[in-house]
Amino acid sequence: MADSTDQIAPAAEPASSLAASAAASAAPSSELELIVAGEHGDPHRVLGLHDGVVRAYRPDALAMRIVPVDIATETAQGEIIAMNRIHPAGIFEGPVPAGTDHYHLEADYGQPGFVTTFTFHDPYRAWPTLGELDLHLLGEGRHHRLWSVLGAHPRVHQGVAGVSFAVWAPNARAARVVGDWNFWDGRLHQMRSLGSSGVWELFIPGVEAGARYKYELVTPEHRLSLKADPMAFATEVPPGTASIIAHPTEHHWSEADGEWLAERDRRLPHERPLSVYEVHLGSWRWAEDHGRWRPLTYRELAEQLPKYVADMGFTHVEFLPVAEHPFGGSWGYQVSAYYAPTARYGTPDDFRALVDALHRQGVGVIVDWVPAHFPRDEFALARFDGTALYEHEDPRRGTQPDWGTLVFNFGRNEVRNFLVANALFWLSEYHIDGLRVDAVASMLYLDYSRKEGEWLPNVFGGRENLEAVAFLKETNEAVYGEYPTALMIAEESTAWPAVSRPTYLGGLGFGFKWNMGWMHDTLSYFARDPLFRRYHQHELTFGLIYAWTENFVLPLSHDEVVHMKGSMLTKMPGDRWQQLANLRALYGWMWAHPGKQLLFMGCELAEEREWSHDRSLEWDKLGDAGHEGVRAVVQALNHLYRERPALWQRDFSGDGFQWIDATDTDNSVLSFLRSGADGSTLACIANFTPIPHVGYRVGLPRAGRWREVLNTDATFFGGSGMGNAGEVIATPRSWHGLPASADVVLPPLSVIWLEPSP
Repeated sequence: MADSTDQIAPAAEPASSLAASAAASAAPSSELELIVAGEHGDPHRVLGLHDGVVRAYRPDALAMRIVPVDIATETAQGEIIAMNRIHPAGIFEGPVPAGTDHYHLEADYGQPGFVTTFTFHDPYRAWPTLGELDLHLLGEGRHHRLWSVLGAHPRVHQGVAGVSFAVWAPNARAARVVGDWNFWDGRLHQMRSLGSSGVWELFIPGVEAGARYKYELVTPEHRLSLKADPMAFATEVPPGTASIIAHPTEHHWSEADGEWLAERDRRLPHERPLSVYEVHLGSWRWAEDHGRWRPLTYRELAEQLPKYVADMGFTHVEFLPVAEHPFGGSWGYQVSAYYAPTARYGTPDDFRALVDALHRQGVGVIVDWVPAHFPRDEFALARFDGTALYEHEDPRRGTQPDWGTLVFNFGRNEVRNFLVANALFWLSEYHIDGLRVDAVASMLYLDYSRKEGEWLPNVFGGRENLEAVAFLKETNEAVYGEYPTALMIAEESTAWPAVSRPTYLGGLGFGFKWNMGWMHDTLSYFARDPLFRRYHQHELTFGLIYAWTENFVLPLSHDEVVHMKGSMLTKMPGDRWQQLANLRALYGWMWAHPGKQLLFMGCELAEEREWSHDRSLEWDKLGDAGHEGVRAVVQALNHLYRERPALWQRDFSGDGFQWIDATDTDNSVLSFLRSGADGSTLACIANFTPIPHVGYRVGLPRAGRWREVLNTDATFFGGSGMGNAGEVIATPRSWHGLPASADVVLPPLSVIWLEPSP
């Protein structure tokens, strides 16, 4: 509303020769009835200025007037014109002088003796804010900047400040905008349908950013459905469910952020070190606030998280989904607002500040993205316009039994467009460096977690979801088309071929794939009593058979420390000393293994409790030398890894890996070489028993001094301190098929790294 005033006496009706001589309304009564019913598909055809007559619908108004104004100054000019009530439900009409196209409306509310007058711009004099090209691209599913036209956008339109609203709801009989400014009364702001596009649109003058709103949709069964905006850029803090008109960003990206993006674009990520720290923002660290503990805000995280991650040596963080979600216990994996960072920790600009702070510290940002499914909450996407719009109608295609959620209809152009544009949105608007796509396996197979008779085959009778496959390819092509150095990572747990191969080679087009097989086999091995590991060494060697079939990330993620699986520390066998030693050895093995690394927060602290989303990490554990030793070994591994191209230059080529010996099962000792394109070499030797080996001969590619650059049993890491005094001497004695060899000390439950001295 432009303004409101309270008056003690009824407002005076100004004399108006125009009003006195007004003819009966030319609007057909049937159209007026549709306006009153709130089901007119094009209310602008009736309301607003038409042929010198202004019509307005204010259901509870006592009287209405037209105030011609100067477009430049917004001040009244000319005669105020009284409007006639042409429908008892509250439709008013009045003539204006020729040439008048800029005016305000006044509406009186209340009762004699106490009248409140509201003055406002007429929302029905505005032209559409979407063009034909926008609608055409949406219909084809190719509008890669969809967020620029749908949703709620503060703007100046036809010289007037306000907010434009647009929503796709093709099966709705009518759509209305409700919000704080109109007392959530859907009668006041009815939207128009833009042809056959399914888009409803309305520009409302005077509305400002920060207001809450929703869409009130009339379903095909004439029921009212109150829905949050699928394209909302900000939301209420849950459990509130309203969308919020987002303020235009005031965040000024730092110069360091620009330098980060420029450096990022100089080289493909496959040719760089990649060590990822996976973070759930709400439980990384809590703060005490007036005697109560709460999660850090985005701004508080920006002060603490980047420095910690950079000091630990990780190259990237990966956030569990940050898009708004109604249920905190879903960890963000059941999204209700795909275009809005969760309001739990602050505003969209606050989140931008966090990303900016990470880039200033030289840390990249990956965000988990969930295009596979969405929750059934009535206020969100489920049966959005009264029909199965975003999901399939048939539950054999449209439901996800594992999570009780709904599956996107990837065969529908507009749904596909909604998701593809969303992937680009995060990279464009928030400078995100990549997306980890959740639950890809559930998308690829029509029978995923379904029994016989609970799924429908594709057109060829197969179990592959051809529409989802096409969608994933399209998404990756769109992202890499605009951001060639982005990280597109698939969480895919099956043997689907070529997940991380380009689409032009028949692949899905991802840059990387999580190696779930490596994770399962490795944790299975390390959970075993060392006495029996000799019978299961294949669990560590099998992954090297297929290590170069994909561009793998080795994940020890949040999924491994929840749902009664225990923490990473408690998975390890033996007493506390052996548990800590096993954990350090696991990380030493992992960081030397071909593939990029991902570690969930808290795993570097050797937490004793399994992770919970509703409490902070156990930072107090760092007061214990054993836990601090594990943190220190992860820190050392990251810095050693980043400085040694042998560990990452040829991650995805067999040329960068060579077994020294994978057959010493009696001693549970494994050894291998890593080599870089620059000629660098590193030897990794692991002893996975609590029995130390002194004088253990290991083959090496050349004679001379080899420095011990890592020993996970060092006293600095909380180990026993056994080792090789910093180096070993290799002699030209052939061993393990290599031209040289050295006698080494292998501490108990340890991994050592050796590299040739210059």
